[in-house]
Amino acid sequence: MEPSDRPKSPPISDGAFYFIAGFCGLAGGVVGAAFHLTVDRLLHWPAWLIARFGSGPETILMAAAIAAAGVLAAFVLTRRFAPEAAGSGVQEIEGAMEGLRVVRWRRILPVKFVGGVLGLSSGLVAGREGPTIHMGASIAAALSETLKLDRDDMRGLLAAGAAAGLAAAFNAPLAAILFIIEETRKQFHYTFRSYVGVICASAASAMGMGLVGGTAPPMRIAALEQPLWLLPAFVLLGVGIGGLGVVFNRSLLGALDWTAKTFRHAPFVPALVVGGAVGALAIVLPEAVGGGELLIPHLVARDLPLATLALVAVLRFVGTMASYPVGVPGGIFSPMLALATAVGLGIGMVMERALTAGGLAVPTSMAAAFAIASMGGLFTATIRAPLVGVVLAVELTGAYALILPLLVTCVTAHVIAEWLGGRPVYELLLERTLRLSGQTPPAATSTETSSPVGIDDKPRPTQVKRRRRRRGGRG
Repeated sequence: MEPSDRPKSPPISDGAFYFIAGFCGLAGGVVGAAFHLTVDRLLHWPAWLIARFGSGPETILMAAAIAAAGVLAAFVLTRRFAPEAAGSGVQEIEGAMEGLRVVRWRRILPVKFVGGVLGLSSGLVAGREGPTIHMGASIAAALSETLKLDRDDMRGLLAAGAAAGLAAAFNAPLAAILFIIEETRKQFHYTFRSYVGVICASAASAMGMGLVGGTAPPMRIAALEQPLWLLPAFVLLGVGIGGLGVVFNRSLLGALDWTAKTFRHAPFVPALVVGGAVGALAIVLPEAVGGGELLIPHLVARDLPLATLALVAVLRFVGTMASYPVGVPGGIFSPMLALATAVGLGIGMVMERALTAGGLAVPTSMAAAFAIASMGGLFTATIRAPLVGVVLAVELTGAYALILPLLVTCVTAHVIAEWLGGRPVYELLLERTLRLSGQTPPAATSTETSSPVGIDDKPRPTQVKRRRRRRGGRG
């Protein structure tokens, strides 16, 4: 149903809205947990093949065929029933919050779940957060339509549902709240009511995941506090990561346009080719495929050589650029964080060698600290949300002792990305979506800034009546 066609209904109270937002978050957490459990269960198929048939050429061919079939099935399902479910979905939610897109939840929910399971379990270099965010917002759209909420409450609930989806993806409710506030700052209507609704949904999502027993992949990394004299090195790290973020965004948009133009007469070909490639790599070099959630702590713990880290970084960058344009549900958060981990570890190893050559003491867990700071920095340079980058890296890894290096790295990466002319990736993706659908993004003519959270609410009719009764009673 179009927002303009939505039947008008009496405004609901704040308490009712918070309850609805909490229920939306709880449902989003349950769906996210089921999604995690399903993907985790199916991801064991390469290990099953190796255990049964060995790791020879026949197994590699079988794996390529299985993955190609899975990705192709996800592509056909998505293209046939819900083309807007392809990719991340964050740009679709931002468009819906601006009134430019419609969340057709009846088709998005099943396609995002099934298509996401097929694509991710096949080994695509894509993240789970794209499907969970879109599904969380779809649940919000379903509730809004069922309860006939007005436009403002509908958009506020969409933001709450998206936050619940992100919280379910990484078990990071605080980062999910900040993501809505910082990343969707152009679309999110800041009021005390909508803000508390987002908090309720994020917290309830974490509860829903716990009830089902499905949890996000563990990414804990042991890293100790780094000395203050090392902070200039994190500034340099932010400079490099900021440039990488700009390259990442431009490469992603270029890959989308090139794939659409090259295979416009045979759009199924990328699904077959990329699916076959990731299936083969799942046997030969499993570090190069998959979302990367389980790879992040694995890279830090294994102490891999510098050349191997460089190879993993290159393959995962290429894999992300090849997987996202295929046209199946999948996000970019996890691949981006895994890429940043490999890059950060490599830079950390180079810095350790430089310190050793200079006769200086190497701080404990320095390479791990660089990996964690790179995660936050690349997220910041790509998404352009530095505070979310800091909090997300801390919540995922548990490295609360690295908040200061993370702040330095993320702010530097943000400034460098801005200086290089980079733009937020979801803003670019939304503009591309609107252009392909024949829509024109609204011109940003307003110079107004949002009021601080909590003071731009207009009293609801029920609140006004209550205040009048109180005043009458006092007289």
